[in-house]
Amino acid sequence: MTRLTLARDKIRVLLLEGVHDSAVATFAAAGYGQVERLDGALDRDELAERLASAHIVGIRSRTQLDGELLRGASKLFAIGTFCIGVNQVDLDAARLLGVPVFNAPYANTRSVAELVIGEIILLQRRVPWLSALAHAGVWQKGARGAHEVRGKVLGIVGYGHIGSQVSALAEAFGLQVRYHDIEPKLTLGNAQPCTSLDELLTISDIVTLHVPATELTQGMIGANEIARMKAGALLINASRGDVVDLDALAEALRGGHLSGAAVDVFPTEPTSAAAVFSSQLQGLDNVILTPHIGGNTEEAQEGIGREVADKLIRYSDSGSTQGAVNLVEVSLPVQRDRTRFLHIHHDRPGVLAAVNRAFSSRDLNIAGQYLRTDGQVGYVVIDVHGQAEEGAEIKAELEAIDATIRVRFLF
Repeated sequence: MTRLTLARDKIRVLLLEGVHDSAVATFAAAGYGQVERLDGALDRDELAERLASAHIVGIRSRTQLDGELLRGASKLFAIGTFCIGVNQVDLDAARLLGVPVFNAPYANTRSVAELVIGEIILLQRRVPWLSALAHAGVWQKGARGAHEVRGKVLGIVGYGHIGSQVSALAEAFGLQVRYHDIEPKLTLGNAQPCTSLDELLTISDIVTLHVPATELTQGMIGANEIARMKAGALLINASRGDVVDLDALAEALRGGHLSGAAVDVFPTEPTSAAAVFSSQLQGLDNVILTPHIGGNTEEAQEGIGREVADKLIRYSDSGSTQGAVNLVEVSLPVQRDRTRFLHIHHDRPGVLAAVNRAFSSRDLNIAGQYLRTDGQVGYVVIDVHGQAEEGAEIKAELEAIDATIRVRFLF
């Protein structure tokens, strides 16, 4: 049975921001006995102090891991972001330190899709406005301005995992689904693609955004795009905060061009519950504002906890980088009677030859080897026959190679 040079019960795992119980249980089941979980984020000084002794760290969206913090965490060999986004980690700095970053890109797909459908129905029925009146003691009963969603055209911008889930749910409610994506996508149900974003905006009664944060999507819905939308249309943004020009959206809502909106993500978001949230959309009774909770359901968080913990354990135990967002993906099956070495290095000519010399010079037969590079950083997994009694010497020789970033030795 494979075991780590550093035994599992010696590996220190630090989980911040109330990562779900499922992550703790997953680590425990795998034999990791030093798992510390904290409910909130840490201030920078305490974070730096904790990172100095951690081998694995798990965070959500509030903790920011920049290059300075990462360079001070000499024992850290893996990071898990227990969410979809990874913008809170300096991915390049982590990569150049040989620290893979893992996330859960799809675990909260259903939760986001359900929230979007719920918001569409609430806005179509003018529930935010009517609820505010009822809280104020006003009984405003009537059908004026309230509509069923059945038969309306829903335009989905970004037909990926979340967008396609929204599509499937929307059809069950009788919505006519149109979508636009920069990549060809397999159509679900009766959904139909639009040839352009402009076409989608002009034909849709409701537009919902499900795109990643890229240079192409930054500010993609501005004053001109909003003006192209149908009068009285709804806009939903549960993607990224910089996709929509909120000043233009607020103006369109106040002026009546749009009848409502729901926004779950913002260009600048508070880093703690104690911080003050401010937005151009506050005070508008035809707007649903939510604090970035699209994926925040117990079911989603439980799934995220298991998924990210599993990825961290696989890397810790076997060196598999499958699912890493900042390193090349390398994995070899774990075999009996083998010793495994992991070598992360700057991608330069001659490195692999130097790595192989560390084994051939000791008459060690390589049982399996896999190398991948991204042009800057390379990662090679080497399995050798037997228990490699000279393991410590080999590790030291691999570390001495000029291009080496990090070496791990598993046996």
